[in-house]
Amino acid sequence: MDMKIRPRRLRTKETLRKMVRETRVDKASLIYPMFVIEGEGIRQEIPSMEGQYRYSVDKMSYELEKLSQAGVSSVMLFGIPSEKDACGSQAYAQDGIVQKALREAKRQFPNLYYITDVCLCEYTSHGHCGLLKGDYVDNDPTVELLAKTAVSHVQAGADMVAPSDMMDGRIMGMRQALDDNGFVETPIMSYAVKYASAFYGPFREAAGSEPSFGDRKSYQMDFHNRKEGLKEAVLDIEEGADIIMVKPALSYLDIIREVADLVDVPVAAYSVSGEYAMVKAAAKMGYIDEARIICEMAVSTFRAGCGIYLTYFAKELANYIDEGRIG
Repeated sequence: MDMKIRPRRLRTKETLRKMVRETRVDKASLIYPMFVIEGEGIRQEIPSMEGQYRYSVDKMSYELEKLSQAGVSSVMLFGIPSEKDACGSQAYAQDGIVQKALREAKRQFPNLYYITDVCLCEYTSHGHCGLLKGDYVDNDPTVELLAKTAVSHVQAGADMVAPSDMMDGRIMGMRQALDDNGFVETPIMSYAVKYASAFYGPFREAAGSEPSFGDRKSYQMDFHNRKEGLKEAVLDIEEGADIIMVKPALSYLDIIREVADLVDVPVAAYSVSGEYAMVKAAAKMGYIDEARIICEMAVSTFRAGCGIYLTYFAKELANYIDEGRIG
């Protein structure tokens, strides 16, 4: 056959295939979500997320040490308080669970980078992400409490804050509050494009954040919508967001691509609890090759335009990078 162009030439050797890769995954791009809980001596496996745990502050070092050894340098903390109330006051309490966890983590592992989820759903007695006015989440008063929470996290040692509530104007309120308190250099990673997704189910068990009534569709986005996600991303950047997140990842690769093409800030994607649980369940049944699926999911997200990847498989991916399976 007389062919001058043969694409297979660049697939003949593993070294060559790696040389010409268009998409690369780096350990520095990985963020590990971690659950911290009030109490002592707790390392409690999450039933719907096999291999994931809730840690009390005195047991965090077990996981932080493994992350550090694997080369995963960034952690996202989610707090589970012992007490909840209608206004989620433990979210912004100086002795709240995330605040205590930050102080201890910073003391033991100062070289890790700590990001905190800023929301009220884990802390409110009704499980919604803000203050209620009847059965409706009242936007503007909620923004004030979210800003207060962000400041308290940074005061306790957070390197970055990541609001996940989806209230209108929360980035502007948070940026102003951080600046007013002298935290001008603290970046905000906004859950800007967050869909009302069934993929969050295991997380809500893990964090104890299931709404006591209704759902979150009045503030999280309708998964039918594409342009709305782009609008949310642009609005949050205008309000001061430094990084834009798309959540979930796997079913929203088209949105990741469009957001990445549109904005001039880094784009993150969160491979959420439902994605993790599906992989673990299918692997346990022997239906899939777990390692290959984990790698393929990650690469697909980066290929779509993501530059930062939040995943419960962060340690595994770091090891796969070392082994040359991905990179």
